[in-house]
Amino acid sequence: MLESSKDSAKLDAMKRIVGMIAKGKNASELFPAVVKNVASKNIEIKKLVYVYLMRYAEEQQDLALLSISTFQRALKDPNQLIRASALRVLSSIRVPIIVPIMMLAIKEASSDLSPYVRKNAAHAIQKLYSLDPEQKEMLIEVIEKLLKDRSTLVAGSVVMAFEEVCPDRIDLIHKNYRKLCNLLVDVEEWGQVVIIHMLTRYARTQFVSPWKDDEVVEEYSENNFYESDEEQKEKDQNVKNTYTMDPDHRLLLRNTKPLLQSRNAAVVMAVAQLYWHLAPKSEAGIVSKSLVRLLRSNREVQYIVLQNIATMSIQRKGMFEPYLKSFYVRSTDPTMIKTLKLEILTNLANEANISTLLREFQTYVKSQDKQFAAATIQAIGRCATNITEVTDTCLNGLVCLLSNRDEIVVAESVVVIKKLLQTQPAHHGEIIKHMAKLLDNITVPVARASILWLIGEYCERVPKIAPDVLRKTAKSFTNEDDLVKLQILNLGAKLYLTNSKQTKLLTQYVLNLSKYDQSYDIRDRTRFIRQLIVPNEKSGALSKYAKKIFLAQKPAPLLESPFKDRDHFQLGTLSHTLNSRATGYLELSDWPEVAPDPSVRNVDVAESAKEWTGIIRKTKKEKPTEKFYSESEEEEDESASTSASESESGSESENEDKEEGSSDESSGSSSPSEESSDSESDSKESTAKKTSRAAAQSDSEDITKKAKRISKKRSTSSSSHTESTSSEESSSDSKSESDSKSDSETGKSRSSASSKKEEKPVQDRKVPNKQDVFLLDLDDFCPVTTPVAVPTAAVLSPSVTADLEGLSLSSSSVIDVTTQVSVPTKTHELLHRMSGKGLAAHYHFSRQPGTFGDCMVSVQVTVTNTTDQKIENIHIGEKKLPPGMRMHEFNPIECLEPAGSITVSMGIDFCDSTQTASFQLCTKDDHFNVNIQPPVGELLLPVTMSEKDFKKEQGMLTGMNETSVTIAVAPQNSTRLVIIEKVVKAANLGVVPSGQDNIHRFAAKTVHSGSLMLVTVELKESSTAQLIINTEKTVIGSVLLRELKPVLSQG
Repeated sequence: MLESSKDSAKLDAMKRIVGMIAKGKNASELFPAVVKNVASKNIEIKKLVYVYLMRYAEEQQDLALLSISTFQRALKDPNQLIRASALRVLSSIRVPIIVPIMMLAIKEASSDLSPYVRKNAAHAIQKLYSLDPEQKEMLIEVIEKLLKDRSTLVAGSVVMAFEEVCPDRIDLIHKNYRKLCNLLVDVEEWGQVVIIHMLTRYARTQFVSPWKDDEVVEEYSENNFYESDEEQKEKDQNVKNTYTMDPDHRLLLRNTKPLLQSRNAAVVMAVAQLYWHLAPKSEAGIVSKSLVRLLRSNREVQYIVLQNIATMSIQRKGMFEPYLKSFYVRSTDPTMIKTLKLEILTNLANEANISTLLREFQTYVKSQDKQFAAATIQAIGRCATNITEVTDTCLNGLVCLLSNRDEIVVAESVVVIKKLLQTQPAHHGEIIKHMAKLLDNITVPVARASILWLIGEYCERVPKIAPDVLRKTAKSFTNEDDLVKLQILNLGAKLYLTNSKQTKLLTQYVLNLSKYDQSYDIRDRTRFIRQLIVPNEKSGALSKYAKKIFLAQKPAPLLESPFKDRDHFQLGTLSHTLNSRATGYLELSDWPEVAPDPSVRNVDVAESAKEWTGIIRKTKKEKPTEKFYSESEEEEDESASTSASESESGSESENEDKEEGSSDESSGSSSPSEESSDSESDSKESTAKKTSRAAAQSDSEDITKKAKRISKKRSTSSSSHTESTSSEESSSDSKSESDSKSDSETGKSRSSASSKKEEKPVQDRKVPNKQDVFLLDLDDFCPVTTPVAVPTAAVLSPSVTADLEGLSLSSSSVIDVTTQVSVPTKTHELLHRMSGKGLAAHYHFSRQPGTFGDCMVSVQVTVTNTTDQKIENIHIGEKKLPPGMRMHEFNPIECLEPAGSITVSMGIDFCDSTQTASFQLCTKDDHFNVNIQPPVGELLLPVTMSEKDFKKEQGMLTGMNETSVTIAVAPQNSTRLVIIEKVVKAANLGVVPSGQDNIHRFAAKTVHSGSLMLVTVELKESSTAQLIINTEKTVIGSVLLRELKPVLSQG
């Protein structure tokens, strides 16, 4: 058919051949017949022939060389596709002899009128450079020429060529920097990735670090006590002058931000790494939502994204804390994804969310994927070392796992317990005994070796058990794994040194057995130990120090993230993924101390400036797309959420346009010709603007009408709280200003509906369905408004504690909030009269439930004027609250007379944590930074319940949810009345009736989440008592335990 004289037959043949290539079949034998048709006059045949030649030119180089004159003629063809294809085929012939021809063709193509041909010239540069690196200087000239190209089609390809040929020639980028930033939005996706990576490297060499600003602010945050106002103002001025971002730096950050909404995961990842490496720390957080969105992609993309999030979450936890639920493991995830999610959850663990995470980890331990279950146990160990409040809780949970039926789970638990016990061995003799009993049943070598090491290391704490363990292991010595044999030898040596009377013969027996072992490691260790512990004539001076050598105190192991050291590689690169330097990796340079001259980026040509301003306008119009995420987040209340997000994103985009305008003027070359061109274009657009304004006005009227209707619906409906939160979530991508607005709006809606909420029973709001206990509504884009959101009634069932075997819900017990038993008289200083220039303030916790809403703790503030002049307009100013914390302000005090005093009430939602609420107490002329930190006992509401209900709830809150301690009670504290008085004074607890004289029970629930807090004081003989606290909120429980101990033990 290819030999036919008819074009239709040739075309049909070429289509079939290209179809074969597409299916992966080898069509190289047809090369001679196909190459003849390269000179065909039919354009369709010619295109298909070039497609074929591009595929096989490298393999059949000799035959392709015969047609080189035809390719050279095709470079002058009037059709741009033929010219580009000819250049591609020519650059695919890898023969050094045609390098001059290729060089000439590339130079001509770089001046071609068609951007498509220029793009192919940029691709050919890389091929020619790999064939003949000596052509580098000539190729750099072509790259410099193509970098000035204004076509978006060429930009990505020429930057790729720049990165391959001369990545160190940053001087070529200076004049093209602003153009590349402005073209970035319109470049094709893979071009965007290459340009962003190149600009990241460029920015690190040309701009000063924006992170210094954060350090300076922290340094100056505390002013000296005796410092005058003028000195403080000077200092503030210095802080302001320390760092101003270069307009070109800001241009890059602003023009890459819209690309976070790209469909291409590589583009989003590239922008994320750019913000991570270049943006101020306060701005880097905007990439977190986009990265979390990528977790909906396929598993390969998830793997890379999660690796980068794991590295980010070590340094800046706050970026990903609001999206904690997005990292919960799904049963369908492959092991590699599960492990990475677990790593991120462990990195994000803190005192506020550890209770939720530990409950989540309990289900992971039961996973069928044993590798993942083992990783979870290691994660629990890391949480225990990082957060001291839950160390005991985690240790108890791991000990329960030792009775698991699965050997791998038991083995991993033993290894982790061993590491944890090294941090505080004195308190855990019982655990070591328990593990010694398990030695008969455990067969995994690592676990057996860990138990033997523990017994040997702390043999003086278990003097009766250690010799017996050595006796048992000596029996099975020959059948043990090498790892276990080494630990048996160590155990024997340690016991020989500490308890030679009982173990001398046993140790010698073990040494004789190992002397003839097959492993030379064991034989060497035997010879070494024998010389060291059994003194004889030949043994040297070392044998005197045998005890010090064997029983030296070992440093506790450091449980660290495997991603800790990866941050020295650039995020999103192959080197970061592999954690080793890959070929071709270009390191990011350190920030310069002083910024190089910014004038090198100024462009003199007026025409290009006009064109760029046109491009900038174009990008500005495309800017208001920040509503991207909010459209599909909440479907429950579409009308409310959409109107809120539209109004907020609209106002936001206007603000951004203003900012862009100002920064564009400063960053661009501000020549008079540019300004005149701006004014001309403005006058032309004015008529169009009028009509668009009219349309926008009518649109805004429609929106306001809709909003009114929605507000009416909200006021009539009883579920106003859920609606307000959905509207908050829909606009969660907004800046801090709009956030504060939405917060105040939701605050109003909450207070208006609070009376209706109070009518509902407490339990209705809190008891979730059983399937909601874990992985609750995995809405990836719903930022967590409070640090802890644990369902109240989700508690551990008694059967779980032995094996962490799942969760069950409590049945409906009669638990009612009661009035406070005791109001503390202790006051705390809020503002000293010296610091407050005569204004003094004290506060105390009044324990009045529900004054300002369900979740608020009531605080009474007494303000005193110690001066001889009036103090006017005392009010709360700027609030610096941790995420999720809310504050109900007191009404402003208009005037406070000299020596006058007034008490006002305010409410604070501490989110069940002892974090400090910082705010400014302001007068007419001054403002003072103050803070309130609650004792853990004030975060509770007393509840009443029967003794039966108390025991039932307590039975469900065991295992990791129980903390206890034995204390010595002062004799005068042993009567019932004194115990009740002291406990309720220290914490806001309700008294539960008890049928036994020696057991005193107290109950409360946390103010914010309503989790039960059960306290038991059981008096024992010889003036001791056991203090037990059962609660889901393990952190609050352990802090309360610490606070109640001295209350009962002191006289």
